[in-house]
Amino acid sequence: MIRQEIKNLIKKSIKELQKEGEFPNFEIPEIKVERPEQKTHGDYATNIAMILAKIVKLSPVKIAEKIKYKIQNTPKESAQLPTGQAKYKILGKVEVAAPGFINFWIDDNELKKLFSRTYYQGIKAFQRKPKKRETIVIEYSSPNIAKPLGIHHLRTTIIGQALVNILRFSGHRVISLSFPGDWGTQFGLLIAAYKRWGDKKKLKENPISEMLNLYVRFSKAAKEDLKLLEEGRREFKKLEEGDPENRKIWQWFTKESLRDFNRVYKILDVRIENTIGESFYEPELKSLIEGALKKGVAERGEDNSAVIIVPDSETPEIIQKSDGATIYTTRELAAIRHRFKKWRATKIIYVAANQQAFHLNQVFGAAERLGFAKRGQLIHVKFGTMLAAGGKKFATREGRLIPLEEVLKEVIERARKVVEKLNPSLSRKEKEKIAKIVGIGAIKFFDLSRNRLSDIVFDWDQMLNLKGFSAPYLQYTYARFASILRRAKFKKGKNFPIIVSHPLPERGEAERRVEMNEVHRLPERGEAERRVEMNEVHRLPERSEGLQMKVNSGGGKLHRLEREIMVKILFFDEVLEEISQNLFPNQLADYLYDLSNSLNNFYETLPVIKSKTAERLFRLHLVYGAKEVLKTGLNLLGISAPERM
Repeated sequence: MIRQEIKNLIKKSIKELQKEGEFPNFEIPEIKVERPEQKTHGDYATNIAMILAKIVKLSPVKIAEKIKYKIQNTPKESAQLPTGQAKYKILGKVEVAAPGFINFWIDDNELKKLFSRTYYQGIKAFQRKPKKRETIVIEYSSPNIAKPLGIHHLRTTIIGQALVNILRFSGHRVISLSFPGDWGTQFGLLIAAYKRWGDKKKLKENPISEMLNLYVRFSKAAKEDLKLLEEGRREFKKLEEGDPENRKIWQWFTKESLRDFNRVYKILDVRIENTIGESFYEPELKSLIEGALKKGVAERGEDNSAVIIVPDSETPEIIQKSDGATIYTTRELAAIRHRFKKWRATKIIYVAANQQAFHLNQVFGAAERLGFAKRGQLIHVKFGTMLAAGGKKFATREGRLIPLEEVLKEVIERARKVVEKLNPSLSRKEKEKIAKIVGIGAIKFFDLSRNRLSDIVFDWDQMLNLKGFSAPYLQYTYARFASILRRAKFKKGKNFPIIVSHPLPERGEAERRVEMNEVHRLPERGEAERRVEMNEVHRLPERSEGLQMKVNSGGGKLHRLEREIMVKILFFDEVLEEISQNLFPNQLADYLYDLSNSLNNFYETLPVIKSKTAERLFRLHLVYGAKEVLKTGLNLLGISAPERM
């Protein structure tokens, strides 16, 4: 990656300045090289000079100038980047800016070569081997048996699947896992309800709805007659003891629930490869508790319960109740031990709501004390709440949360209207297919484009906005450029053409106004949400300005928009590497939106099919490369890219 090469070069320059006595000897701090939001600040920038100012006792600008001089006079030694020049030519310009930033621009000739290589390799060019390949278990979307998937399961499911996709693409071995709640006293209540009021025929016809009706009915009745709760506990005890009738009912309910979950996952285009419920660990719990007590990690409380003292917590974690029953935590601990052993995992990631933070910290601390995991191996990926319009919690219906399937059907129906308006000439079958792609993509991107730690207010209009920060906007951009390639009858060649000459007029007249008076919502960049009013005049360069960037040879000139797209494409693997470290998929959504904006500016400004032969070939290859990155990025978020809209 270019950024890593720049980091290495900065570090090497600092070491040389230390050897020469310009800087004192010190351990070089972490060097951060960022991608500036403003293009005038370069393709990359670093604030290392400001960090070193406290150590070197010079002004940040003077330090930056010294580093800049060294960089510009460093022989090229990179094996990864093009070689053959006497100096480090990957950088075309290095600039110092107050109060001490160093800004870097990639050399245009080198940019073309790098892009040519990337184009030839295809998407595989972005699948670099990680520094350390890990085996990562990701637990997400773990609903309770006998209840439908609700809207409250949406975020864990979407975020979890995106992280599975991204980490796997980035070279790690990833195990996707659901840990459904298929054990506990609630199943005793449900079995008791079925024995009292169950209708086998109705249950077979509509199992999830009927199970939920039975559970709700029993829960209401138990509030008036407390003896019913005791009846439910007795039925669960019989289930634990292996009673054939209760086992048969439980297995039936579990099978029907898992079938229903998978049906909804299919609509959502989510594939969880492993499902291991709580009940799987029931046979191991007695020995786990005995082992914890024997090691001295667990101890008996005054009421004879078994608890583990968790480091840095004032609350002991119960692993066995006073009556000898186990709890959810006990099963979670058994699951942690099993996952590390079965898959030889290096990390286990839990995609769970912010509200689970205390509970998971307790479980992680207990697992570490038991020796099941080391510090840092258990990770909680937190997320905020999905709220209804107006910022309120989603209303429940008779104590039931809104089924996720209802929400998905609604978004697909709304997307169908968008597709109908956009392209009424499509066949009914095509409209239905595209509506599903656009609708499901819209709801996923709406979630994944936000900082996962924040709450989200559900907004249909924003979700399906063709001109805003939304999946339909990105999908439409992809379809637009797919259409260009179809009309041009383009086929990918083996090499990207690196020599091109641009005569001046651009699309339409030599200078024109593109009035943009739209409101774009951006995800938590600085503020939680901000509006960017765009009412700017975009003009083409004067002939005297020319198109400043020279390419490899032949006197050709690279247009600023072509350059912008090429640079952004080369950022792709860096974005994925960042997400692999911090687990914030909204960074990929930001990147794809930024790339789409550049592509649409390019489309509005420069001709492609109608351009001259050399330009046409060059731009078609550029369009193809950008389109493939956009498609891959969307797919990693779990979103399909339609060829037509």
